[in-house]
Amino acid sequence: MRFLHTADWHIGKKLAGYDLLAEQQFAYEQIVQLAKEEHVDAIVIAGDLYDRAQPSELAVKTLNEMLQRLNLTEKLPVLAISGNHDSATRLATGSPWYTATQFYLRTTLAAAFKPIEIGNTQFFLLPYFEPFAARQYFEEDDIHQISTAMKFVVAKMRSEFLPNKKHVLVAHFFAAGSSTTDSETKITVGGLDAVPLTLLTDFDYVALGHLHSKDALHAEKIRYSGSPVKFSISEADQEKGVWIVDTESNQVDFHPLKPLHDVRTLKASFAELSDSTFYKTQQRDDFLAIQLTDQKIIPNVMQELRKIYPRIVSLTRTTGPVVKPQMRRQIRKLDPLTLLANYFTDVTGEQLTEQQQQWATKMLKASQEQKEDN
Repeated sequence: MRFLHTADWHIGKKLAGYDLLAEQQFAYEQIVQLAKEEHVDAIVIAGDLYDRAQPSELAVKTLNEMLQRLNLTEKLPVLAISGNHDSATRLATGSPWYTATQFYLRTTLAAAFKPIEIGNTQFFLLPYFEPFAARQYFEEDDIHQISTAMKFVVAKMRSEFLPNKKHVLVAHFFAAGSSTTDSETKITVGGLDAVPLTLLTDFDYVALGHLHSKDALHAEKIRYSGSPVKFSISEADQEKGVWIVDTESNQVDFHPLKPLHDVRTLKASFAELSDSTFYKTQQRDDFLAIQLTDQKIIPNVMQELRKIYPRIVSLTRTTGPVVKPQMRRQIRKLDPLTLLANYFTDVTGEQLTEQQQQWATKMLKASQEQKEDN
């Protein structure tokens, strides 16, 4: 059989205060089209359907419409699990009767051991869980880490393997050897450690969620789909998409998704950024992390730049004063006002005005008096 592997939709997520719903909808439409073109037999969503445990009404409405279209309109089986961002209890509402339309949603550890059989494949849907859940389920007091829990989990799943079937694990955790980005919530603390890849070798394919890059892990049969949308500047250079998996031929192909508005870094001076000959060559509606090369102070710089680039997610400077080691001893001997004046000149290329010097003297005196009073 053929299935589409996706994860980490994070419906309701924002980027630096900007709503990403339009971006998520744009990616979703491509997923639907791709599922049709590739004639897949099922859709796998490996956790983090929502961005938070208590999603907004709009996020709930949006996800419901997405799932209904896939499952009820397109008649595709959907196999999904809850991730660490989801509320398992809230997400599971209504799940007992979802199976009537082949919408298989698993949110508890106990439900992970009854495989879903579609075609030649058994799917084991393992939602995000914490060690105490495994401790209670297996009645093993020594389970304090996910890696330990997974030994019991995999052993129980193996007991359900049918020899004439392929076996696919759908899960949401941090696999050993994976790399992360800024937009992911760390789940490798407090006992939630990495799962060794050696525990997963009995599966024909492991469809993972949690990490947002398809390149977070390089293993032949164990893959992250990555998120369909870029969620942080650290993901600017990532290619987003989904995997199409064929369990009969063991072929796995990545299919990229185009962004509605890309996330990228733009490095230039304020003069360049404000020059029409420059900005007319740019995709100004993208989500931009702007790196200013200027040293001088620019009044209302963010306000001015947003007139041209409406989706600025961060603004930093690439240059600043460089203090050589041999200069440090000399600097320590300078009085505070001289030090401030020198620093101001290094940063801006200008001298403190008389008014600025008076302000600095007043604030320094007030600070010294406060220190003496304490």
